[in-house]
Amino acid sequence: MPHVAVFDTNVLLSAVGWKGRPYECIELARVGQVQAVTCREIMEELAEKLKSKLQFSDDDVNDTVADLLTFNSLVKITGTLKVVTADPDDDKILECAAVGHATHVVSGDKRHLLPLGQFQGIAIVSPADFIRLHKASSP
Repeated sequence: MPHVAVFDTNVLLSAVGWKGRPYECIELARVGQVQAVTCREIMEELAEKLKSKLQFSDDDVNDTVADLLTFNSLVKITGTLKVVTADPDDDKILECAAVGHATHVVSGDKRHLLPLGQFQGIAIVSPADFIRLHKASSP
């Protein structure tokens, strides 16, 4: 069974700005070795972070989001899930994973998401762990 992943905003931002393991994760999705799922809310948060943290121009933000949407399946969430009381912004990641039938949430959030370990049977893992899992399950 192929891995279906929701990439947290912090992983997407790191992949675009600094490469490393987050970039490797995104590239697995780009080449079709894993399926990627996202939602409008994650893309909007990423757009805001690209502007504020990486000083991307509007055109660069639009190009980056458009590129990601070429290989991410877009699902619609309601925004009603309430799980991460310490950081309600993280709820959209979990809801997107549940709605998109993800097998994994890939996140660098050591304070809120990674400590959960899983949500509704969906593994919550770091980019490095996701790469290891993928390599272990590949023929």
